[in-house]
Amino acid sequence: MPLLQTDPQPGSFLTTEAGQIIVTDVATTNFDIQQFDFYVDLLRAMLWEYNDAANLQSILQQKQDWYTTNQTEFWQDFVTNIFDLRTANEFGLAVWSIILELPLFVNYQPSDLSQPIFGFDVAFFKNFNRGGFGTSTGGTNRLSMASQRLALQLRYFQLCSSGTVPEINRFMNFLFGSGAVFLLDNLNMTQQYIFTIPITADMQYIFENFDLLPRPAGVGVTYHSTQGAFWGFGPYRKNFNRGNFQT
Repeated sequence: MPLLQTDPQPGSFLTTEAGQIIVTDVATTNFDIQQFDFYVDLLRAMLWEYNDAANLQSILQQKQDWYTTNQTEFWQDFVTNIFDLRTANEFGLAVWSIILELPLFVNYQPSDLSQPIFGFDVAFFKNFNRGGFGTSTGGTNRLSMASQRLALQLRYFQLCSSGTVPEINRFMNFLFGSGAVFLLDNLNMTQQYIFTIPITADMQYIFENFDLLPRPAGVGVTYHSTQGAFWGFGPYRKNFNRGNFQT
C-alpha cells in the first residue's frame, strides 16, 4: 500500500502520534471508499472450556441478539436512511437539507388579482376566453423524494467541486450514468450541459428554480436535451400536436 505524503514537503510522510507511518490504498472510484463493518461478535470472547455451558451460552446469545438489533442494524439503517444521499429517506433528506442549506421546496407568490382568473363564477372568475390560470393565495411546491435526492447530490458536488470540465463530467457520469450527460466549455465564459436522455419535468423544475448545475464562479450555464420532439413531419419529427419548435 502507498504511503501518505504531507504537502508541500515531498518525501515527508504522515505519521501517527506514536510515530508510525500511515499507509493507505488510493481510491480510484467512488466505490473505493472504505466500508465500515458494524457487526459485533460477542461469542468469540467465550473461552473453549465453556463450550458446554448451556446457560452461559444462552446469556451471551441473548446479548448478541440485542447487539445485532441495536448496534449492527441501527448503524446499517443510519447509513441507508440518512448518510447515503442515494437511498436516504424523508428524514435523512431533511437532515441533508439543513447541512447543505438547500430548501426542498419552492414558494410561489399569489397571482395578480387585477387580472381575471380562469373559471365561471360571476364574483371572482371570468369565462374561458378571458381568464388565466392563477391563484389568489400563493403556496408552496415541495420536491418529490427522487427530486430531493437529485438536488441534494448536485448541491453537495457544487460545494466541493473545483469546477473543471473533466471533474464535472465524471460526476455527471456517476449521477446520471455513463454518457447520459456531459458538459461543453464554449470558451467564452459560458458552458452548456448536453443531456442525451430526456429531461423530465422534475429535472427541469430543479434546474429552473435552483442554481445547482456545477459551474465556476462568473461562468454562465445552460442545458439542452438531444431527445426532444421537433415540430414538423417526417421519420424523425412529430406531428403538430406533439412537436416543439427546436433546432
